[in-house]
Amino acid sequence: MNAATAMTSLAFAPLLPWAVIGTFAAFAIILTAYALLKRATGAGWRALALTIAIGALANPTLNNENRDLLNDVVAVVVDRSPSQRIGTRTQRTDEALQIIQERLQRTPNVDVRVIEAGGIADGTGTEPNDLSTAPEGTRLFDALDLALADVPLNRIAGAVFITDGQVHDAPDEPTRAPRIGHTRPLHVLLTGDSNESDRHLVVAEAPSYGMVNSELQLTLRIEDAGVAEQPRTARVTLRRDGKSAQTHTLEVGKEQQVPFKLDHGGQTIVEIEVDSVGGELTLQNNRAALTVNGVRERLRVLLVSGEPHAGERTWRNLLKADPSVDLVHFTILRPPEKQDGTPVRELSLIAFPIRELFETKLTDFDLIIFDRYRRRGVLPQSYFINIVRYISNGGALLGAVGPAFATPLSVYQTPLKAVIPGRPTGEVIEQGFRPMLSTLGERHPVTAELAGASNGSPDWGRWFRMIDAEAESGTTVMQGVQGRPLLQLDRIGEGRVALLLSDHAWLWARGAEGGGPQAELLRRLAHWLMKEPDLEEEDLRISAQGNRLDIVRRSLEDVPEEINVNTPSGETLRVTLEDQGSGRAVGSIAVTETGLYSARDGDLEAVTVVGALNAQEYADVRTSAEILKPVVEASAGGIFWIGDSGVPNVRFVRPQRDTAGNDWMGLIANGSYIVTGVEQTSLFPALAVLLLALGALMMAWHREGR
Repeated sequence: MNAATAMTSLAFAPLLPWAVIGTFAAFAIILTAYALLKRATGAGWRALALTIAIGALANPTLNNENRDLLNDVVAVVVDRSPSQRIGTRTQRTDEALQIIQERLQRTPNVDVRVIEAGGIADGTGTEPNDLSTAPEGTRLFDALDLALADVPLNRIAGAVFITDGQVHDAPDEPTRAPRIGHTRPLHVLLTGDSNESDRHLVVAEAPSYGMVNSELQLTLRIEDAGVAEQPRTARVTLRRDGKSAQTHTLEVGKEQQVPFKLDHGGQTIVEIEVDSVGGELTLQNNRAALTVNGVRERLRVLLVSGEPHAGERTWRNLLKADPSVDLVHFTILRPPEKQDGTPVRELSLIAFPIRELFETKLTDFDLIIFDRYRRRGVLPQSYFINIVRYISNGGALLGAVGPAFATPLSVYQTPLKAVIPGRPTGEVIEQGFRPMLSTLGERHPVTAELAGASNGSPDWGRWFRMIDAEAESGTTVMQGVQGRPLLQLDRIGEGRVALLLSDHAWLWARGAEGGGPQAELLRRLAHWLMKEPDLEEEDLRISAQGNRLDIVRRSLEDVPEEINVNTPSGETLRVTLEDQGSGRAVGSIAVTETGLYSARDGDLEAVTVVGALNAQEYADVRTSAEILKPVVEASAGGIFWIGDSGVPNVRFVRPQRDTAGNDWMGLIANGSYIVTGVEQTSLFPALAVLLLALGALMMAWHREGR
């Protein structure tokens, strides 16, 4: 309220109902007319007396109102969405905002509300607690509605949007725009240029889950908007979790399917990128990302027990307890040396199907376990060669050996020697010992932070037998008597091998001397052998937690002190990592925008997505008036390309007048006010009425007495 005015008006406060006064007035008129018709003396004075009486009954008052004018409110909504950072749009936005504020500040009785909207937040200029739950797209009308929620319509002068026109909450019915409708003008200042061009990658269809190692399909479309010379094809690159790139050539403007596979269970982030074309506004929408959950089929595990022993049931129970494991278990009860003349049809034992398992269907298994197996002539040498080939091509082998490993009957004396990481010395150590983690074992994800490890002094139960071996390759993660290798892990080609140099792990499952984490150890071991990403020795992961990005680096060596993180806008940040022990270092940064983040350390790369995977904000980044045009026309506003003609002048006009021209935009001067006081003056004071009425009657009597 910047000014005060006064307003005088006439009002009535009748002493009797208007019907009664009207009846009395009609009677007075008839009586006066009759007197005048008869030419009665004093009729005029009697008419005057009746008029004074009727006026007194009507009780007219003169009201003098003291009014304070209310300021008109102008909302200026500034689009701060990511697409506004392209080219000179940010500069034009800031300049236009400054000019409008200066011009409006020179106008009296005007309040200007500036709302920053459409940024990393929820489209209303306020930052959410979790960017992953923020509404998608640029939402300027939501911001406008929130900013003017406490302003009555008769004080709103209009609204101004400074934007690139890519607004995603425009109303379907233009006349129902929040707080604007068709009664107040909406003006749009476009910050881009009218001849822009851009390429956009569209993910038309994508699976949300799929079977590991099964072919899946993406449906993609490449759109070139405004490109002068459109190429007929473009190259598209797919990456899974930042690696495993594959390329395809697609036709522009046509939906086509692109095949891909998942190589592990759990979440996989698939990045898709199309090559750029000349004259593009941004490369941000040349990329897309989607999350696909990998589902493994039932894991097929082949467990071959060389002979019955106390720990055999422990292996079987552990594997059968996992519903995702399809276990095939054979125990060799009838080796060749026990063959006799008993007909096969009279035997209750199942013949060991060696050819079917180790030649025909070997590659169907995800993991092979040799449990206390020894050479007994059951498997010929050629089948061991098949196993070596199976491992090199990506298979997995776990050897849990017993005393036979130290004898000439050891599987080490077969072609498996090429993949077994430990060479037996021939010594079997039978004494109580407590398994210990090696230095690398304290950092390796298979054994790090096992329950009860207690910083080099575990409180696990003891084992009582181990087979001595010399480590020839791989990594020793657990040690036994005098620091000798107890559990070794190795990579062979594309496959993996684990060697457990004791057959007493079952003691932990039975709770001997307090037991130990046998189930967790063997679970991790099996998952590492089957290449689960969570158990990789050299690993880099990033994940979004609310408005924070967490980085975790795991390594068997010293972890780096800093790591590079690339933001969706292409900026590279250096993030300091803090060593947490057990081979892990962590760091975090605040996220300031939605989109795809990537971290890199040498050959390792990790990606994650904050907010929408394929933001609507980047669906089309060209400046356009088409989305807002219906609302602007319904509100009698104007659209102005400030890059071509500059910021228009501002005028305040009365309601029902034109509110836009070629170089000016109009706002409504409402003239709203509040009454701060009223002074009432009666036009017929009681004493004056009495004197005037009596005087008129006396004059009438005087005339009639003559």
